[in-house]
Amino acid sequence: MNKTITQRIAEEISAHEKQVISAIQLLDEGATVPFISRYRKEVTGGLDDTQLRNLEERLGYLRELEDRRSTIIKSITDQGKLTPELELSIQTAATKTDLEDLYLPYKPKRRTKAQIAREAGLEPLALALFEDPTLDPEQTAQTYIDAEKGVADTKAALDGARQILMEKFAEEATLLGKLREYMWENGILKSAIVAGKEEAGAKFADYFEYSEALKAIPSHRALALFRGRNEEILQLTLLLPEDLEENARMQPNTCERMVAQQFNIRDAGRPADKWLLETVRYTWRIKIFLHLDVELMMRLKESAELEAIKVFARNLHDLLLAAPAGPKAILGLDPGLRTGVKVAVVDVTGKMVDTATIFPHAPRNDWDRSLATLAQLAKKHKVELISIGNGTASRETDKLAMDLIKQLPEMNMNKLVVSEAGASVYSASEFAAKEFPELDVTLRGAVSIARRLQDPLAELVKIDPKSIGVGQYQHDVSQPALARSLVAVVEDCVNAVGVDVNTASAPLLTRVSGLNATLAKNIVDYRDQNGAFSSRDQLKKVPRLGDKTYEQAAGFLRIMNGNNPLDASSVHPEAYPVVERIVAAIKRDIKSIIGDTALLQKLDPRQFTDEHFGLPTVTDILKELEKPGRDPRPEFKTATFQEGVEDLKDLIPGMILEGVITNVTNFGAFVDIGVHQDGLVHISALADKFVKDPHSVVKAGDVVKVKVQEVDEKRRRVALTMRLNDTGSPVQAKTSSPANNKPQRKPESKPQVQDGAMAAAFAKFGKK
Repeated sequence: MNKTITQRIAEEISAHEKQVISAIQLLDEGATVPFISRYRKEVTGGLDDTQLRNLEERLGYLRELEDRRSTIIKSITDQGKLTPELELSIQTAATKTDLEDLYLPYKPKRRTKAQIAREAGLEPLALALFEDPTLDPEQTAQTYIDAEKGVADTKAALDGARQILMEKFAEEATLLGKLREYMWENGILKSAIVAGKEEAGAKFADYFEYSEALKAIPSHRALALFRGRNEEILQLTLLLPEDLEENARMQPNTCERMVAQQFNIRDAGRPADKWLLETVRYTWRIKIFLHLDVELMMRLKESAELEAIKVFARNLHDLLLAAPAGPKAILGLDPGLRTGVKVAVVDVTGKMVDTATIFPHAPRNDWDRSLATLAQLAKKHKVELISIGNGTASRETDKLAMDLIKQLPEMNMNKLVVSEAGASVYSASEFAAKEFPELDVTLRGAVSIARRLQDPLAELVKIDPKSIGVGQYQHDVSQPALARSLVAVVEDCVNAVGVDVNTASAPLLTRVSGLNATLAKNIVDYRDQNGAFSSRDQLKKVPRLGDKTYEQAAGFLRIMNGNNPLDASSVHPEAYPVVERIVAAIKRDIKSIIGDTALLQKLDPRQFTDEHFGLPTVTDILKELEKPGRDPRPEFKTATFQEGVEDLKDLIPGMILEGVITNVTNFGAFVDIGVHQDGLVHISALADKFVKDPHSVVKAGDVVKVKVQEVDEKRRRVALTMRLNDTGSPVQAKTSSPANNKPQRKPESKPQVQDGAMAAAFAKFGKK
């Protein structure tokens, strides 16, 4: 049975078809995923944002599939070649690949050798030998010699006949499907160094002599291999297991035998059998294999890209929802040596109130004067936190901040090193230029470093997500697919937290459900001209913000200290009548109800449902009234880097340090321990138990304790473990081989590959 789009999606996201139909209708009407997941639970039966994102993506693919199906049927019909059987096969094809296999024989193509042979009248010869192998090829071909048609002799006739059969065999859809899956399940990908590129390709050393089952290659290794090929360092070859054996080419491989079996070709000692088997061999090696080689490499790459994009999306999600320091005055330091340390102070609202440039480091070494400048700024603006960028000279600047804290103990300041990835992108952006037209580009970076500690979400949305630096081979994947995924992540994060409409920047407002850059600018302009919004209803006065946009956006926009306390909550204005019924039932005013957990938990949500608002919505409303505008992000806390540990040379195996997770990949997690080089905790060293997915143990932004396992100063690699209770002598990097001392994982893959993963990881993700 040919399943409908809604039936297929329902199976894939584990939902009922009715839920899918309802969700698709809402999406087609212009509703956003955050709006549907939060405010239309009754309509969709409670589909969450993950299910809805998957539904949205698959809906696009399956609709494209249907469009392509219609195009193919029309094309074959126009050729007069559509049979009922072929139409049924096309109608039931489940993927674009299956469709293209069926269309291959009918697809308009350039003039092939097979077509030239048909024009020379050789198709009857081909069919005769194929249908009756008792015929002698040489004798039968004699009658087809025709110099005027380009058939000079029997060899030319048989070559032309072979081309016709090769095309016939290579365009059999059922056979192609079988061969494709067999190659995927059994194929081996082998890589080798291009001669003379050993030195230039040193970072790919783990892949100079490497092979692994095609379907088992994890995302990071696949992308490393393709990068090596693109840089002309590696040669990649797809093989079958028997191709690795001596004299393999002397015998038909499994795939050749599958082709022969499909067309009932065998060696029975008949005159044409040998010629037909040679035709099968040519078909596989010249036609089908070359086609499948490209296709399966693309399948591996797409699969690897998809996984890499998922990793990037998860890391971005964790980073955006990292704990905010909140409304605190913050001193931002953008470290530098020759050009100095750029300083910016932001007040509790994030407004930039002061800037400076100091030169505490070489070559000027003006330490005391720099300290005095910072002390003056800290006291003037009542600074509570110091945010230090993690680039060049960050540890030296961290020392400066420590001296400042010691000099002003009465201020109880704390310091934190933050990732400055993307700060330079923001500094040079059009938005930053408009926000700080008179400010030097480098000082704008210091403002960003301060703000991303205060509210990482509000600051990071100003930067292209690809520039934030939490990806895995992010430049090697499909950029449109990556962009779509990251935009969805940012949208989900912003709407999960909610936005204060009276303080939000235009880039932040742009990410709110239903809004775009134009509407975000109109909101800011209206706010600038008319003062702070006092109610959500006032948003309807913003130019071009119509009823549909208001419906999509209002619940995610917060009005703090406005006319209606509900405007500061995630309760949607359309559901205010529900709250009015609750207020009327318990005979208390709304302000006294908000926050009264004991009272609210006693209420039965079923008492307040009606034909418009069901149990899920009323339940959500009661939870929101307990703690309106609750922030889903964790509590803010800082990591403390160990004093005296500032460079790789300061690390000693066995040393236990505190650090911050900067990146999580499928093979482990990278940790900033304050030595200008992130260390890697391999997946096998993340916990005392077996870990299948590192994201189940840690996430970007987590503060963790790690033990130093191995230090390789030359290659700037640090191996860490979170298994702090492991006994045994620590690994001494200078006297041991790194390959022999990597943390050993439970046997899931080949040992040498495991080392390659770590090597590739360090090479890719090491900080500059």
